[in-house]
Amino acid sequence: MTRWILPALLAITLAGCQIIEPRYPAGQRERVEVIERGTEMPRETRETRETERAERPSTTDRVARQVAFPAEEYATLEKSGSGVISGRLLLGGRPVANAGVSVAPVTTYSAEAAEQALAGRAVERADPRAREYTHTTRTDGNGYFRLAGLPAGEFYVSGSGKDPSTGETRVIIQQVSLGNGQSRSIELSR
Repeated sequence: MTRWILPALLAITLAGCQIIEPRYPAGQRERVEVIERGTEMPRETRETRETERAERPSTTDRVARQVAFPAEEYATLEKSGSGVISGRLLLGGRPVANAGVSVAPVTTYSAEAAEQALAGRAVERADPRAREYTHTTRTDGNGYFRLAGLPAGEFYVSGSGKDPSTGETRVIIQQVSLGNGQSRSIELSR
């Protein structure tokens, strides 16, 4: 009886060390990230950020980029295509009118910006070469948006607006896979 205890304990310990990729319904590869700006942060974090900000020479409230623009990575991407991403931006169940929505390819460069955004920080403006691959639009009066002419690939779709219940700005990022000529409909909601 004691023979199985050691292997069982080892298996339980190792099982806790595994990284399991998230599973999405119907094989979709999407990720929704909600970024809350304007919420009160712990004092330690606030003091650390104030110190970091004081050490930065920039007068803007943006974090300096650590990842240099990867020209080779972007050179493999298409700037346009026949794909379409449409959807609606909702905060607190209400549509967000006249809000900016952007679609950027998932790269090491854009991943850094998304990671910083998830931490509640904005990075300095993107290199103009990266902006050539980013598609933007605004929502209509009912929060609907549509971006056409997109190439196939993995994209971050992001939108922001004021949360009607708190008045604070909320940013939502969703990762979307788009096939060649495919149309995707998504909901950016919080």
